Amino acid sequence: MSYEKWSFGYWCLKQYVKFADWLIHKKTVITGKEKIPKNKPILFAPNHQNALSDPLAILLHTSFQPVWLARADIFKSKTINAVLKFLKIIPVYRLRDGKENLSKNDQTFTDSIKVLKNNSALALFPEAEHSGKRQMLAHKKAIPRIVFLAEEKTDYNLDIQIVPAGIYYSRYWKFNRTVVVNFGDPIPVKNYLEEYRGNPGNATVQLRQKINDAILPLVINIESKKYYTDFENIIEIYGRHFLSRQGQKFSQINLFKSNQLLISGLDQLETEKPQAVENIVSEVRNYLAALKKHKLRSWVVENRKTNFIKTVGIKILLIIGLPVFLYGFLLNAIPFFTIDRLIRKKVKDWTFWSSFFLVSGILLFPLVYIFEFLSLAWLIPGIRLKFLFFLSMPFAGKLAFKWYILFRKFAGMTRLLFLQVFKKNEYKVLTRQQENIFNNIDNLI
Repeated sequence: MSYEKWSFGYWCLKQYVKFADWLIHKKTVITGKEKIPKNKPILFAPNHQNALSDPLAILLHTSFQPVWLARADIFKSKTINAVLKFLKIIPVYRLRDGKENLSKNDQTFTDSIKVLKNNSALALFPEAEHSGKRQMLAHKKAIPRIVFLAEEKTDYNLDIQIVPAGIYYSRYWKFNRTVVVNFGDPIPVKNYLEEYRGNPGNATVQLRQKINDAILPLVINIESKKYYTDFENIIEIYGRHFLSRQGQKFSQINLFKSNQLLISGLDQLETEKPQAVENIVSEVRNYLAALKKHKLRSWVVENRKTNFIKTVGIKILLIIGLPVFLYGFLLNAIPFFTIDRLIRKKVKDWTFWSSFFLVSGILLFPLVYIFEFLSLAWLIPGIRLKFLFFLSMPFAGKLAFKWYILFRKFAGMTRLLFLQVFKKNEYKVLTRQQENIFNNIDNLI
């Protein structure tokens, strides 16, 4: 198979998956796309945290049909092989796959070089495995080895550009999440070729470190092992307040950059003032326990001064939008909850949940829509209205979910108002806990 050739079938599938991806996500923010070189052989090098979601974050938001290198153990049968080849995925064999299979990498390198020679795009995760955390793993040597070998076999004339990329999810597993994809400045491999000719091992180490250093500014990397979960919770509780302290207006990219700065400050505090961090972590844990007891989210407490006015406005929106919710819910509930329940029950590694949900949704939702259309179309007069009914199904599902999120917000704000009116002491304790956390972090960072 000629992986480097543009595929019309792949393009059609990409458009469909792109639409499904839009339905699943609340927002996708792309930065640095203009930095991707044109008419050059490219190798995308993104961080890896969330299984299939990570390659989709790259390929759905660039014009390329990148060829991905993946571990060989996923190529388990002829059917899977055929599907993966169609998806432009090439196997890479490791020692654990059997010493006798390592020679098959010769074909992998040949195919990879052909992709690069045709100014197409390769893609490979430098970490070689996903972590499921906002914590970058140690990089492997695969990318330097591939690009140096490709340059060597073409008399060092390819001018390969490594494009670092950072992928961030507001939630690893949740419908309606936000995704941020940051592309960094390309790394020209030719800058390391002189060193490679004299000392290949040293050049490999240098390029691997350069890729690592180029990705770090594009991601949120929580270095702390001891307080990893606690630091994530602090982002959730304190992140918006920290952004406003800097005089920045809210946007997803501003919040992302602010959270980068916040995590950097927390990691530094853990080293310089461990006791202060321990105290903050203890306060945060107590506060979260109180929030859980009252079934509240921190943002509700933070915005308590405007809760009453917002509650009235949201209630009006919920009443107006109820028919839309019911319409979308009835058409989408069966496939949504079936997939959700099966994945939670059958897939043990939660980092694969979003990947399985997307793939299952791509397959199941259209079948359910067709069944529902055939069952109900006779009630709708005229071909044009029937067509609009069919088209409305996925959009109605997305609107129904937005209504549900709004309802959840309304419920939380109502619970806080109940505390404020009927359980004033508990309300005061809760607000005081949040204020203490904010003040203490304000004074330290």
